[in-house]
This record gives sequence, structure tokens and C-alpha cells, in this order.
Amino acid sequence: MLDLWIRYRKYSLLVAVTLTTVSMLTLQQAGPGEGLWLTEGVAAVTAPIQLGFARVHRAAVGVWTTYLGWKSQRADLARLRTEVVALRLRQLRQEELETENDRLRTLVTLRERLPVRTLGAEVVAREWTGFTRGLTIARGRLDGVERLAPVIGTRGVVGRVAGLRQTSAVVQLLTDPASSIGGVVHRTRAQGLVEGVAGGRLRLKLAANEEGVRIGDLVFTSGIGELFPKGLPLGRVLRVFPPTGLFHTAEPEPIVNLATVEEVLVLPRSGGGDFGPAFAE
Repeated sequence: MLDLWIRYRKYSLLVAVTLTTVSMLTLQQAGPGEGLWLTEGVAAVTAPIQLGFARVHRAAVGVWTTYLGWKSQRADLARLRTEVVALRLRQLRQEELETENDRLRTLVTLRERLPVRTLGAEVVAREWTGFTRGLTIARGRLDGVERLAPVIGTRGVVGRVAGLRQTSAVVQLLTDPASSIGGVVHRTRAQGLVEGVAGGRLRLKLAANEEGVRIGDLVFTSGIGELFPKGLPLGRVLRVFPPTGLFHTAEPEPIVNLATVEEVLVLPRSGGGDFGPAFAE
């Protein structure tokens, strides 16, 4: 008998559940109030279970919804950050283009005001050592550049061509210790020599019999020496030192920011005349 029960156990359970269900339905349909105790008993047992399942379901749905919302917000935040970076880069590129256009317009305006024909060139390299100050420009022998030709920026003297290649040239800056240019103080017309000093500075040497120099005085090329034409701005005096022996000395600041200059003009070696009016403010 036990073996028979074990063999047909699943069918017995199915029959029992079916009979119980039919009995409950019969009791519910028998009349008002009849069999209600059974229904309420079943409800009393299953209601807490259903309530627990409902709460767990709502909590799970809430957690999942919160996770999806957080994930969506994080994706939106990452996208917005990417867009902000792209817009910032675009703005920086636009500002750089506007700055470059302003520089080029200023250079073209100066080129038109100069009394000689010039050659525009882009700075492609810099050499800064303890004793050497130089630039490399993307113009060379094939472009008609001459050795020792003066090189200027939009505000004044940069240096002179010291070395030539086929398509490039090395410019010795006026602050190079090997550089010396004849200069004149604009206010007093006192003439002297502007020399490069180690460390990227300048020194103005005037003869003792010349009228003195003051802080703020502008210094221009004197035209003496035939390398640099007259009237090109060299610098503005920052310091004046007490006279020593036969000389007055002062320290001018280069009129051109040599560390940031990006475009220059190469003048012909034979260029003469007074270039001062082209730089008049």
C-alpha cells in the first residue's frame, strides 16, 4: 500500500488540490455567509504573504528605477562634459585664429607702410642658451633672403640673419651677446651702441660727452653701420646706471617680445632711408 502511495503521490496531491478548490467554490456559491469562514481563513493566511511579496516587488521596482535613472543621469553628465570640452576647444581655436588674424593684419599694415619691399616669414624654432639667442624662420636662400639682412616684427627690431639654408634661415636676436647695433635716444638724439647681454638683456652705451638718458626713453636704430636702416625701434629704457669712465650706460627692454614673436619681416640689406614714420604711434 505504501509503495502504491509513493508511486501515485503526485496524482494524489493533484486530486486533493482539485477537490479542495471545488469544495471552496461550492461553499461560496451555496449561499450568503455559508463557507465564509474557510475563505476568511485562507485570506488570513495568504494576505500577509501577498503583502510581503507586494512590498518586496515595490522595493525592487523602486531600486531598479532609481538605478536606471542614475545610470541615465551619469550618461547625460558624461555627454555634457564631452560637449563642454569640445565647445571650449572650439572657442580656444577660434580665439587663436582671431589673435593670429590680428597679428597678420598688423604685419600687413606695417609692410605696406615701409619704404622698401619686405619678405614675410614664420618663426618655426627658437634657440635659448646661456649665450645664444636665435630664431629659425621658414624662409631661406631660395626665397631671396640675404645673410645679415635685418629682421623686424610689428613693433621693431628682432635681429639679423646669421645663417642661411635653402629653405630656412637662422636669425641672431638683438639680445645675443654677439649682437651690437648703432642706436639713438629718441628724446635727446644721443647716439650710442646697443649690445646684447647674456641672459637675454640689452645694454645701451653712450659716450660721456653725450646728453644723458632717462628711464622710459625710446631707443631707435641710428642707421650707422649700414646693416640696419635708420628709425627702427629697439627698446625702451628700464634702468639707468651711474656714469663710469667714458660712458653712460642704461638697460633698455627689447621693444619686441622675442619669446612670443611668431611672424617677422625680412628687410633687404640695401634698404636705406628713415623707417621711423612707419612705426609712429
